[in-house]
Amino acid sequence: MTLWHNPRCSKSRAALALLAERGLSPTIRLYLKEPPTEEEIVALLRLLEVPAIGLVRTGEPVFRDLDLADGDDNALVAAMAAHPILIERPILVAGPRAVIGRPPEKILDLL
Repeated sequence: MTLWHNPRCSKSRAALALLAERGLSPTIRLYLKEPPTEEEIVALLRLLEVPAIGLVRTGEPVFRDLDLADGDDNALVAAMAAHPILIERPILVAGPRAVIGRPPEKILDLL
């Protein structure tokens, strides 16, 4: 189990706490410090079964700055790889499945 985590995000911290309450210690992926490659993002999208826009934090200033509102999946994936702050969080990956923890309790769907 791997949690794509941003320790500065309250939702991400809440998801980690939910796992800890259940005695689970996922591998932590600090994706802002270790940005994913485009290939990793594409693989994650497949696990999540969402289009690229479903993984993007559209409220981030860089989303507007890069004029991504009409971006296709390739442009959005490239932008997330270059600017990982655009990636929604938290994300829990467990084997062949993944879920975005919005709300944090959503991660419990994988347990």
